[in-house]
Amino acid sequence: MVDIGRMNTLTVMREADFGVYLDGGEFGGILLPKKEVPQGCKLGDQLDVFIYLDTDDFVVAGINPPIAQVGEFASLKVVEVNRIGAFLDWGMPKDLLLPYGEQQRAVEVGQRVMVRVYLDNSDRLAASAKLEKFLDKDPKGLTVGDKVSLFAFRHNDLGFSVIVDNSYGAVLHQKDLFRTVRLGQTLTGYIKRVLAEGKVDVMLDKPGYAKVDELSQRILDNLDNNDGFSPLSDKSQPEDIYQAYGISKKAYKMAIGTLMKKGLISIAKDGITKV
Repeated sequence: MVDIGRMNTLTVMREADFGVYLDGGEFGGILLPKKEVPQGCKLGDQLDVFIYLDTDDFVVAGINPPIAQVGEFASLKVVEVNRIGAFLDWGMPKDLLLPYGEQQRAVEVGQRVMVRVYLDNSDRLAASAKLEKFLDKDPKGLTVGDKVSLFAFRHNDLGFSVIVDNSYGAVLHQKDLFRTVRLGQTLTGYIKRVLAEGKVDVMLDKPGYAKVDELSQRILDNLDNNDGFSPLSDKSQPEDIYQAYGISKKAYKMAIGTLMKKGLISIAKDGITKV
C-alpha cells in the first residue's frame, strides 16, 4: 500500500525517456522524474521515495523528503496568501496549503507558522495550525527514561509546551533547561514522569542517575588527556559544562560525585583532579 505524503519503498517497473515508473499498487505506475532518478538505476531496483500530488493533482514521486511528512509537525515559512488560504514552503516543488479554516490566526508572507501535515478528505496534502486537535490524550506506552523526539510549539508559565513523538502533549519545565530551546525546534529528550491524569513531563537529559556511568568514563578519559586535571568543578557555569560534554550541570555533578565516592577523583573549587 502506498502512503501519500510519506516516504515509501517502491520497485522500478518501467523506464521512459522522462524518468522511471514505480509500482504504485492501486495508483498504478508512479513517475519519478528523470532528474531525480539515481545514477545506475535499473528495472527491479527498490527506491525510497516521497509520494505526493503535483500541481495537476497527479500522484508523483520525489527522491528527497520534505521538511515534514504526513503526521509530523514543523515550523514552515509562509510564501503566499490568497483567497483559499496560505501556502507554505516545505521543501517540495508544490507549496503546502494552510487553509483558512486550519489557521489559529491570520498569517502573512514571510511569517513562520507551526503546523501539522495531514491528508484532507480528498487525499490532498495540507497543513493545520490547530496542533492540539491531533494530540492523543492517553500517553500509553510512555515510561520514565524513554528517549523521545520533542517539538517545541509554545511558551508557557512553566517552560515550553512540546509534542512527544508527533503524538502526545507534554511540558518541558524551565528548571530542566540547560541550553537554548527555540519555538519550532525539534530535539531529543527523555520522559521525566507520566502523571495519572495523562499529563507528561519531559527533560533534555536522562532522568536520575541513568547517564552517570557513561559520563564517568568520559570524564576520566578527559583527565587522562590533561595531566589528571580539569577546571570544571561542581561550581562551574552550566554553559562551560555543556560545551565540554553536551550535558547539564546536574548530570555532571552527579557523575563527579560518584567518581569521588569511588575514590577516583578529588573535587575542589578550581576543578577536579584524578587520584
